[in-house]
Order: sequence, then structure tokens, then C-alpha cells
Amino acid sequence: MDINYVEFRRRIFTWYRQHSRSLPWRCIGDKADPYRVWVSEIMLQQTTTKTVEGYFDRFVNRFPTITALAAAPLDEVNRLWEGLGYYRRCVQMHRAAQEIVNRFDGVFPNKINDVLNLPGIGRYTAGAILSIAFDQRQPILEANTIRLHARLLALKALPTQKEANARLWDFAEAILPKKNAGRFNQALMDLGNLICTPQQPQCRHCPVVRFCETARLGLQSEIPCLKAKEEKENRTEAALLVKKQGKVLMIRYPEGVRWAGLWDFPRAETNAEQPNKIAADQGFCERLLLMTGRRLEPGTLLETIKHTVTRFKITLLFCEAVDHGKIALPNTVKPYETKWVTLAELRHIPLHSTGRKLVQKVRLET
Repeated sequence: MDINYVEFRRRIFTWYRQHSRSLPWRCIGDKADPYRVWVSEIMLQQTTTKTVEGYFDRFVNRFPTITALAAAPLDEVNRLWEGLGYYRRCVQMHRAAQEIVNRFDGVFPNKINDVLNLPGIGRYTAGAILSIAFDQRQPILEANTIRLHARLLALKALPTQKEANARLWDFAEAILPKKNAGRFNQALMDLGNLICTPQQPQCRHCPVVRFCETARLGLQSEIPCLKAKEEKENRTEAALLVKKQGKVLMIRYPEGVRWAGLWDFPRAETNAEQPNKIAADQGFCERLLLMTGRRLEPGTLLETIKHTVTRFKITLLFCEAVDHGKIALPNTVKPYETKWVTLAELRHIPLHSTGRKLVQKVRLET
């Protein structure tokens, strides 16, 4: 089906004037702050709009400018991000803010190559920032527009496949108007979010249904084509509560591992089938030794938490432990950063969501 782009754009803009979402990072009048757009786009990756709204206000109130974000300690930035998940996004945004201060005097760049070279920014995020904040004619593809465009084109291949993805990008660019590209991109995202939903899209309310090949063929439940979900692998981990003189031993995850930059109770995978057998798991104890540089002996089970991350269904056993002191490690082994913290400090350092739950079980002698 051929699309009359002039009519298509007119219908999109007309619909958007009546149905646009009110979001805290949206344009005020005809202007948008590239910093606020950037923060929102990073937060929205792998996260729902409803979840992000509360985080966004707190974040930009504490760090109202790029300069303020760049100057803040990473622990403080991570603490405000806590609960959003995919913490690498936060670390990269903090690093990018410092780069913007150093290279662009704290002013967000408006050239595509400069933006793409910033940590954590890919083609979609760059296009969103430059179109929304600078009205540059940059295409975007995110979850909502991928679904919308795939249905308009009746794309039967996985959107992530090379040829299919290239076709979607070409289409996203072709339909852009010469002016008001930012408003147009936001309208497409809203249309995907509100009307062209994953299940049971509201085609009779869609302003561009007359141009939709999927609607014409009745294939709304089949397009877009989705990748089959992979079965998550079961895994057991144990985290240790190690106490000394009213303080708790914590570790910080280094770059390149899950939860990089966050603090946690000493934790590792275990093969023990029962909590009372963790101490006999030589592999677990060895991993904790290399991680902390200390000989830790697991003891009484305090709590069991089940949660899911990416590829794993995790059963987490939270146990008290005895610290038998430091052990000399080979020079080739670099343990994680560790520190002893009070309960008050424990409530303020950045943790991932399960770590925060475990804090509720900590009782310290004063």
C-alpha cells in the first residue's frame, strides 16, 4: 500500500494536538531542554513510562543541569537511580555528563556525530534528543514506533533482523516532515503507546489506519513478529550478613560485571541444595574469598528471596556469616572494593532492588 506522506503527516499532527500525553520531560511551549530529553530517554530504555515519571522528577530536581550531574558523586547518582534497573545506563550517563562538561562546556552538543560518541547513546537516543530538543530531521525507532511502523508496512520478519531493521529505519526517515520533526516523533510514540498497542490495537481510533497494510490484511495479532521467549535458567545465590562492632561488610561491584558501581552484601552463586550446606560448598567459599579477601563462614538463614534477572530465575539465600579475617591473595587477584558501614550508612548507599530488600533484615548491635 502506497502512503501519501503529506496526508499521513497531517493526520498524525491533528491526532496529536488532541491526544498527546502530558509528560514531565515534554516541551514547554516550542522549546525542549536537551538535558531533560536525554535523561528521560535513558531512563525509558527497558522501563515503562509510568515507572519513569516518579524517578525523573526526583532526578532532575537533584541534578537540574548537566554540570550538576557531572559534579555529583557516582554513589549519589546511583542512589537516585536505584530501582530502575539496568544500572549501566546510569553509570554511562554520569560519564557522558562529565564528557559534555569537559568537551562542550556543559552544553549538550547538537551535532549527530558528537552525540553518538557520548557514552550510552545510540542511534535512537541521539535521534530523539536532536529531533525533540533541536528540531533536527532525525528518525527514531523505539518499542512503540517499531510496532507502529512494522504494522503500517505489514513487516513479517523480526524487526531486529538486519534487512527488516534497515527497512524500518528507512521508513522512519521517509515519513519525517521537514519542520516539527520532534513533535512528529513524539506523536508517533504516543500513537504507538495509546492506540497501536501490543495486544488488541484500537484500529478504529487510529488516524492513519487507512494507510496500514496490517489492518487491511487483518494481521494485527501476528505483526510485529516477536522473538520466542527463552526459558530462564534456575540459579541459587547466597548473600552474607557479616557484622562487626555495629557495622556490616559490603562490597562494590567493579566495571564489567552485573550491577557495576553498586554496593551489595557479599554474594555469589552456590551449588548447595539446602541453606545449612552452604558452608560446605567449597566453590562458593572460594568465590567469596577471591571477592572480599576474607575467609567468611556462612551460618543461619535469615531470608529467602526469589527474583528474576535477564536470563535467570534466582533463589537468593540471605545468611548470617562469621568473618575469620583477611587472607593473603596472589598478586594477580584483585578483590572487590569493600567497606564496613553502619545501619544509617546502609540506608543511603546505592544498592540494587534485592539488596535494598535485604537491608530490612539487618539488625545491628549499638
